[in-house]
Amino acid sequence: MKQKIYQIDAFTNKVFSGNPAAVCILEQWIDESLMYNIAAENNLAETAFVVKNEDQYEIRWFTPTIEVDLCGHATLASAFVLFEYYGESGKIDFFSSRSGTLVVGKSEDGQLTLDFPSDNLEEVLQTERLSEAIGKGPLKAFKGSTDYMLVYTNQNEIINIKPDFRALSDVDARGVIVTAPGDNVDFVSRWFGPNSGIDEDPVTGSAHTTLTPYWSKELGKTTLTARQLSKRGGDLTCEYLGDRVKISGHAVLYLVGEIEV
Repeated sequence: MKQKIYQIDAFTNKVFSGNPAAVCILEQWIDESLMYNIAAENNLAETAFVVKNEDQYEIRWFTPTIEVDLCGHATLASAFVLFEYYGESGKIDFFSSRSGTLVVGKSEDGQLTLDFPSDNLEEVLQTERLSEAIGKGPLKAFKGSTDYMLVYTNQNEIINIKPDFRALSDVDARGVIVTAPGDNVDFVSRWFGPNSGIDEDPVTGSAHTTLTPYWSKELGKTTLTARQLSKRGGDLTCEYLGDRVKISGHAVLYLVGEIEV
């Protein structure tokens, strides 16, 4: 079987930054074990598999080790591929059996906007185990549907966090978000997910369904600028709409290839 594959850098307007994702547009679903193997071979944070079903696209996301419930940057990358190479325009409706309907629109300047469900946050007690794994205790701790979110005082604290990934892999969550007010943007963050096969994700779109409701309420505004402070870095604009969050950014093509399996 020959399969075209695209690698897209998401939440950036230049290659070698943002978050790389692989995208396979399939004619029909292939065996799940094969999707796991392709994702492991790609060894990227996520590989997205997409199949057209009438007027929408079904989508699934795989890290090198697991299938995840929601992935923002790989959805953005998938939309980029469909807009640029498969003749789509305006907006694309994706459907995930794990996360429901997900919409991606495209503006005239090429910016893509994810329309995702907002996460529900619950403040939790800070645990010594989690603080030790991250290396610094937060001001506040929250638990969303899949991730912990730890809030700190300033951007410099986020930059200087050095987690113990082995200890962090024992935390019962998809991943851990650390966040603080930004120096030049409304908020900054990093995302760690050794449980998901990713020590640190470059730019985590889905984490912003958790971050945006919190910072919108804290800062008293519905449209916010954000930057993820990974080595590659990425920029996002987020809009809080109550039960939905819009997450916008650019994407660029890194490669088009063909795999044979």
